Amino acid sequence: MKEYLTSVIKRFEYYKTLAEQTFGQVNDEGLFWQYNEESNSIAMIVQHLAGNMLSRWTDFLTSDGEKDWRDRDAEFERVVTSRTELLEQWNKGWYCLFNALNSIRDDDWQKDIYIRNERHTVMDAINRQLAHYPYHIGQIVFIGKMVAGADWYSLSIPKGKSGSFNSEKFKNPGDNKANV
Repeated sequence: MKEYLTSVIKRFEYYKTLAEQTFGQVNDEGLFWQYNEESNSIAMIVQHLAGNMLSRWTDFLTSDGEKDWRDRDAEFERVVTSRTELLEQWNKGWYCLFNALNSIRDDDWQKDIYIRNERHTVMDAINRQLAHYPYHIGQIVFIGKMVAGADWYSLSIPKGKSGSFNSEKFKNPGDNKANV
C-alpha cells in the first residue's frame, strides 16, 4: 500500500502543478472570465475543488466526506475576488488533502469510510478523488488556454512537436524517469 500511496501523491502533485502553471499564464481578469452565465470561471472551479478537498479530507477516516458545513452551491458563485484569495483557498485545500494522505497508516486501509453516506474503502475514496480533481483541472487548463490565446505555452507536448519530443525522450533509452 505504501507504493500505491506514493503513486497517488505523485499524481495529485502533477495535476496540482498543471493548474498552477495555468494560473501563471492567465492574468487576474482571466481567472474570473466565464464563457457564458452557465459556465464556470477558473476561480469557481478552484472554489469547488478547495471546498471538495476540505470536505472530503478533513477527518476523512472518521466522518462523512460531505460535511454539513460545506456550501457546495456557493462554490459556483463569484465568492473569491482576487488572485491572492484564490491561491489561499487552493493551497488550503491541497494542504488538507496531502496532510490526510500522509496520515494514512497500515491499519487504516481496512476501514470503511463514507462520502454522502455511501460506503467506500479508503482506496476507493482516494481513487474517486483522483478521478474527480483531474477532471476539473482539465477544465482549468482548457479555460486558461482560451483566455491566454496566442500567448499560451503548452503544458505538455506542443502541437506539431511530438516527433522531436519523442526523439529526445528515446535518445538515451532507460535514462528517463516515468512521466505521464
